[in-house]
Formats: sequence, C-alpha cells, structure tokens
Amino acid sequence: MIIDRTSGTRRLGYPAAAGVFVVGMAGTTLPTPLYGLYRAQLGFSELIVTVVFAVYALGVITVLLLAGNVSDEVGRRPVLLCALGLSAASALCFVFEGGLPMLLLGRVLSGFAAGLFSGAATAAVLELARPGQEAHAGFAATAANMGGLGCGPLLSGLLAQYAPWPLVLPFLVHLLLVAGAAGVTWFLPETVAAPHRLHKLRPQGLRLPPEVRGVFTPSAVAAFAGFALLGLFTAVAPSFLHETLGVRNLAVAGAVVFTVFLGSTAGQSLTERIGVRRALPGGCLVLVVGLLLVATSLAVTSLPLLVTGAVCGGVGQGLAFRAGLTAVGRAAPPAHRGGTISAFFLVAYLGISLPVVGVGALTLVLGLRGAGLTFSACVIVLAVAVGLYVLRHPPADEN
Repeated sequence: MIIDRTSGTRRLGYPAAAGVFVVGMAGTTLPTPLYGLYRAQLGFSELIVTVVFAVYALGVITVLLLAGNVSDEVGRRPVLLCALGLSAASALCFVFEGGLPMLLLGRVLSGFAAGLFSGAATAAVLELARPGQEAHAGFAATAANMGGLGCGPLLSGLLAQYAPWPLVLPFLVHLLLVAGAAGVTWFLPETVAAPHRLHKLRPQGLRLPPEVRGVFTPSAVAAFAGFALLGLFTAVAPSFLHETLGVRNLAVAGAVVFTVFLGSTAGQSLTERIGVRRALPGGCLVLVVGLLLVATSLAVTSLPLLVTGAVCGGVGQGLAFRAGLTAVGRAAPPAHRGGTISAFFLVAYLGISLPVVGVGALTLVLGLRGAGLTFSACVIVLAVAVGLYVLRHPPADEN
C-alpha cells in the first residue's frame, strides 16, 4: 500500500529522489578511469582489475538476494539512508587506500550500496510521481540509474587528469555529494504505508508475485545482455584505450565510458514512444549493431569506431532496459514492487559481472584485443537469441 501525499510534496519528491539515485550510482563507477593508476601503483594484472570489478557486482547480488525486498517492509527512506552510508564508507576506503585489500573492501561496500539503491530508489521515484506522471517518473528512475553510472567515470576522469590528488580528490568530492543527498533523503516523504522494524533477513531468491511472472523472463534476459556490454566498458575499456590505442588522458577515458551510459539514457528516452513490446526486441537489435561496431574497433584499433559502438550499444541497452523495467514495475503489486525490481536488477548484475571476469581471464591468454573480440562475439550471440525470444514472447501488459 502506498501512502497518499499532497500534490506539492509529490512534485518535489520524485525529482529529488532521482537526484539522490544519481549521486548514489555515480559513486559505484568513480574508480573506473583510475584502475590504470592503481595497477601502476600496486602492480596487479588486468585479471585483478576485472576481479575488483566483479567483487562490486558480487556485493550487489548479495544484497539483492538477502535484502532486495527490505524497503517494502521498513520503508524507502531508511534503506536509502543506509545505502548512502555504505557509499560514504566505500569512498573512505579509497581515500585511505593502502593496497589491494582496501580496494576490494571499498568495492564490496559500493556493491552493497548499489544493491540497496537499485530496488529502493527506483521504487521511491516511481511512487513519488503524481497521477499522470508515471511515464516521466519511469524515465527519471532509469535515467538516474544509468546517468549516475555514467557521471562517475566522467567526474573522476576530469578530476584525476586536471586536479591534484588524482586517487583521493574524486572520492572527497563524492563524500560531499553523499552528504547533500543524505540531507535531501531525510526530507523525502515515505511512500510505504505502516513501515515496520525488520526482525530477520530472509534470502529472497527470485520468488516473484504471480502477476509479474509473464513479463519478468523476457525483460530480465534482455537486461542481462545489455548489462554485459556495460560491464565491458566499465571494467576493461580504459585499459584498452591506454594499452592498445595509446590514449593516456584520464578525462578522455572517463568520457568514453560516459558515452555508453549517455547512449543508454538516450535509448530510454525513446522507449515510451516506441512501446514496450517493440522496444525490447528493437533494443536487442540495436545492441547487436553496437557490439559489431565495438568488435570492429578492437580489430582495427579505431577510437571513433569504439565511441560509435559505445553510443549505439548504449542506445540498444537503454531501450531494452527501460522497456523491461517498465513492464516489470507496472506488473508488480505495490506491496512487492521493491523486491520485484530488485530481482530484475539481480539478473542484470549477473550480466555485468560474470562475463567480465571471463574477459579478464582471457586477457592472460589472448591479450586485451583478443579477449574483447571473443567477448563481443559471445554477447552478440546472446543478444540475437534474446531478441528472437522477446519477439516470440513479448510482455503482455503494455499500456
């Protein structure tokens, strides 16, 4: 059950919640352009870079499994404040970084924060919208998620390249943003009726309300394929730029990673007019084109092709991601919306973590270029299969 709020409170509520979501997700990708500096300082391999990245995804998945539905019980605000606290703790680990263990701890804490944000912040944004603004709120929720992920590397790349203390200042700036977001969250209206104290955490698994099961599978598998592309760019693209293309400017590396999330946000903006039933398979098709361009850029070592592939692939990911999240969010009953959205993100984060570790392992044998080409081929096959599947089994609840 959702508490009825005044229209004035709601008008301020959902954009503010989306802003908190942006700040939270930006912290999860802040280290992306900095991995090369950490490699030079600590002397670890590309495989370790992907392991550090995957530890983050493991943290996300753990929280989604154990506490993905907790905001349905205790309320959205307490979970958002907890997520912001974890995000601040993660930033402090990087500020006081003294070796690989602190990097791993920081990434795990960041994953915990992202896992809490994924369900609670998305649900809060959707529920704080006024009647008739559901479509705007749906775009705000997904755009805040992808936009925040894209702003992280852009911010840290610029600060690391053009400001002092490249491994410290980005995280100090983020701590200030987190403090501001916590202040905003404190004044957000609670949208869960009669929130109560949680007595015991129970693993949620992938138990879904009956109303959701018909739309969940095609939506989640499309998200899995799209997030695999995001994982490649956030974990490996800066190293490829440095080692293969000779691009050593950290701001450029952050901007290239930003482009895939910018494309995702653009794709999300098109989903509503295209419609969920067409956006899911259409997004998979555009994703395939983007992956082909990325693979070609790796083969011929072309930065313009890499950026073009990032934008195109991001558009495809954004189309499929928002279509899937919209279908799942509409089908989920309010009492189970946070948990259902968390289950959706759980599948997506499996896509962002498992394939990337495989890429890291392949780099030891095939090098960055060979591993990237192999990865692209595998995800192309997956995206084609998903596109064909959602053509035959589209969501049944398009409004």
